[in-house]
Formats: sequence, C-alpha cells, structure tokens
Amino acid sequence: MRKVMLTSLMLAGGLVSSGLSMAEAPGNAAPMPVEMQQMMKTYTPALRQKVMALSPELKGTIQQLHAGHTRHAKETTLRQVMQEILSEYQSIASALATDNAEQAAEAARRLANHRIPKGGLLPYFPLDKINNTDLAVLPAMNEIVEGSALKLATAADAGDMPRAASYMSDIMTGCVACHQKFRTTPGVSANLMTPLSK
Repeated sequence: MRKVMLTSLMLAGGLVSSGLSMAEAPGNAAPMPVEMQQMMKTYTPALRQKVMALSPELKGTIQQLHAGHTRHAKETTLRQVMQEILSEYQSIASALATDNAEQAAEAARRLANHRIPKGGLLPYFPLDKINNTDLAVLPAMNEIVEGSALKLATAADAGDMPRAASYMSDIMTGCVACHQKFRTTPGVSANLMTPLSK
C-alpha cells in the first residue's frame, strides 16, 4: 500500500467552502500553521497550485521569512508595506543627515521588521515567478535589505554614524534588485480572491 505524504503547505482532502483542513506533515515536520492556512484561503486556485508545487525546503524558508516579522497586516497590501518601508528609509536618511542616532536605529529596526502584507508576499508576485528557482533568491535579498538595516541600527546605537550611513546603499541595492525580479504593476494582485474592504 502506497502512502502519499503531504508537505506542510499542501491541502489535505481537497478544498471545501468552510476553509482548509490541517495538512499531514511529512516525517516529524509540524503541521501547516494556522496563519498559513488562513493565507491560503485567500489565494486563487492558480496561486494555490503554484504554492503547493514548491519544494518543502522553500516552503519552510518562506514560512521562516514570514515568522521573522512580528507585524502581520489584516488589510495592508504589499504596495502599502513598500510605502511604509520607503518612509522608514527616508527617516533613516534624515536621522543620519542630522546626526540623530536614536532615530536612525529605531527607523532601521522598523524597516527590518516591516509589516507582512495581507496574504503574505506570494500573492503579489507574478505567477510565473512562483517557482523554486525564482523564489530561491528571497533569503539573500532579505539579508541584504533587512540584515543591512539591522547592521545600520547596531552602528547607530554605537554612535558610529559614518558606518551606519555606509549601509544605506546596501539597503537600496537590495530593494532595487527585488523590484527588478518580482515587481509588476505596483499594488495590484490578481492572485487574491477576496477584495480589500474599504
């Protein structure tokens, strides 16, 4: 008898109108977190299929990226999150220009712990980019942007404003690289089934 093992992001038994049931976990892996189940409910069937086809390793990586953030939006879109990040970046620049180490460190930490948008990150990427190869760059891009912001905060805390300022270009380089890889029409997603409430 052949037993089919489902990965942590696969749906068990099929989709029903009441939502998603817990997926069986392969081996000793944990079942799909409730938050991920809720996100998957909002995905179009095409996006669900793409997400379920990702490798277990990549699904775990995406889950870790989301879990590394303490702020998760109920209605905020990725475009709005990007505007928040830009605001924090501008706050850092202002702080560096005025030698305000506390402001620089706080804004850098807020940037690094930016809000995760409604539905997570994947609904805002083009469907043809939801694959193991294209998404494999996310951890490196995340480290360039958020890792550099945290290094900037540490340098500002130490009062080393020139070193703090040196991380600004790293943050922007990471932002631009991610935009070139994944951004389509900013703020628009055809991959969410539920419209945003006004």
